[in-house]
Amino acid sequence: MFNLKDFPGKKVTVLGGGKSGQAAARLLAAHGCEVLISDEQDIFLDAPSAQISVESGGHTEQVFLADFLVKSPGIFPKSAVLLKAQELGIPVFSELEVALSFLPKNVRILAVSGTNGKTTTTSLLGEILTQKLKRQKSGKQVWVCGNIGNPISACVEDVQPGDEMVLEVSSYQLEDSTFFHPHIAGLLNITPDHLDHHGGMKNYMAAKARLFKEQQSADIAVLNGADALCAQLAEQIKSELWVFSAQPKHWLKTDVFFDGDELIFSNGPQLRPPHLIGIHNVENAMAAALMAMADGASAEDVQSAFDAFQAIEHRIETVATINNITYINDSKATNLDSTITALKSFDKQKNIWLILGGRDKGASYEVLLPYLKDHCKQVLSIGESMDKIERELQGAFPIMRCETLERAVKTAAQKAQPGDVVLLSPACASFDQFKSFEERGEKFKEYVRQQG
Repeated sequence: MFNLKDFPGKKVTVLGGGKSGQAAARLLAAHGCEVLISDEQDIFLDAPSAQISVESGGHTEQVFLADFLVKSPGIFPKSAVLLKAQELGIPVFSELEVALSFLPKNVRILAVSGTNGKTTTTSLLGEILTQKLKRQKSGKQVWVCGNIGNPISACVEDVQPGDEMVLEVSSYQLEDSTFFHPHIAGLLNITPDHLDHHGGMKNYMAAKARLFKEQQSADIAVLNGADALCAQLAEQIKSELWVFSAQPKHWLKTDVFFDGDELIFSNGPQLRPPHLIGIHNVENAMAAALMAMADGASAEDVQSAFDAFQAIEHRIETVATINNITYINDSKATNLDSTITALKSFDKQKNIWLILGGRDKGASYEVLLPYLKDHCKQVLSIGESMDKIERELQGAFPIMRCETLERAVKTAAQKAQPGDVVLLSPACASFDQFKSFEERGEKFKEYVRQQG
């Protein structure tokens, strides 16, 4: 377990200079550390500091002059720099565990993970708990951070005793976190993702299972009972188990189910889900509600948050309707299951022009075929994965090679008919042509506006 007092020299290297890496560097510098940020890419500090130095374009021997390393999420676990640190006996900690070590006592931690739906569920949970604290007039605050875009290291200095933290945690963060202990933890689903990084499905599942590893009998675990892989983890869990399911078939006894109209809770409440597209969002709402109720929220707190909640940007987000063609931004769909979820949100009218592609993540696009045939007119392929998409889908479904997102939007605008839908749901990471899925989504919206 990380404790800064164990390192009197306080010389640290942060591997990775993205948002979380820079936030960790600033946090440690504020506590007297001499910090080096080392990244294989060119980086620029958001807030320069005399105690923080930067090396870009690769890792030098300077990395190993530290008392300990902090690993940003996403760095390949068997990268040369980490293997050498291990060989030299230099401790390596995750940004998640380093940040949480600075929390005051008496702060409850609620953590959400899963292949899909994390951001929506985390946001919903934060809104419900905010309603709870307002009702209680406690003067306390809910902090929503983590993989949702606000690094944990950027929050912890402002957290007060009695506050609550709602964390979105990814498999990258979990695989590095040996001692992470959320009081309430929710796992939404498990489908193949990041297999290139984790080295296979077994390791990916093991990373997700770390969400519950440090929980004890007084803690609460929330699981999707209709997800077979989630259900497999139930036997390993030591904490109290609460289960949701939006499907008739499920593997665990449920505490809330969906009757097609309302969420029916075993302890009595019947609540309307938020006004969001798709059954996956019903599941997200169930998970958020159970986690919040486990933390003392009332049915009224939940319903109030549900009624006010708006869709998350870049997740099945309606951008515009131009010439009676609707454009949908689902840039956050960075894996195949997210794209399947998006397609299932639409009726089977076969009127979707699907923009697909980016940086490949190792799974086969053939799993998309039944959904393409049910919902789509055409696939518009873009990015590094175009060749693989064509190899796996050519002949089974119409594919048009567009290379860039801008060209795909223009092509769809020219060829689509009134009533059609142009859906950006790439099933791939964005890093071949964009800095992030957010930038990809913003560019999509910009190109759509140009069609008006």
